[in-house]
Amino acid sequence: MSSAIATRSTRAQSSSRSQIATALLACGVTAGPLFIVTIFVQAFTRAGFDITRHPPSLLSLGDLGWIQITNFIACGLLFIAGGVGLRRANAGVWGPILIACVGAGMILGGLFNADPGLGFPAGAPAGQPSTMTWHAMLHLTGFGIGYTALVAACFVFTRRYRYSAIVGVVTAACFVYVMSGLSHGNLVPLWFALIVGWTWASSVPARQIKTRGGA
Repeated sequence: MSSAIATRSTRAQSSSRSQIATALLACGVTAGPLFIVTIFVQAFTRAGFDITRHPPSLLSLGDLGWIQITNFIACGLLFIAGGVGLRRANAGVWGPILIACVGAGMILGGLFNADPGLGFPAGAPAGQPSTMTWHAMLHLTGFGIGYTALVAACFVFTRRYRYSAIVGVVTAACFVYVMSGLSHGNLVPLWFALIVGWTWASSVPARQIKTRGGA
């Protein structure tokens, strides 16, 4: 009798842990699409914003900047939860850590704003700011952490999902293309990289849920 009770208790605990892992994975699945949809809705509805010239970071500024700040922080938390879920689901060690680092970088980017520039928001300098404030440096650091972690995660997960290497190359190449000046200030490749990279980051926990059978 005691053995049967112990077995049922163990199964119940195992089922509970599995459900928690699935819920955490679902957070990661939500993060990418939510982030992408939110930035694009803002990009095409906020006056004066132009995706060919302005990075998503500038959406954190102005009267409606709180929307993007919330987007950065909320989606960052969701990615961290997704990383924890991946670890609980035995999806390796470094891959889940890097996905969580993507989230941490987004949170840092949300807590500290970029400097106004390129004519956005209204009243901002027409060009790049002549000097960078401390909070803009921290914002840039957050972006660097998140983007680097994303690219690294792509290659770490290549052993599980071979297409991940292609995503890593594309996102890295788009960044280099823009930052090197070859795009002549056109930021569309960067926005494209965000779509590809952040969609991929959410596809990993989605595939993990599928592998587990949604348990």
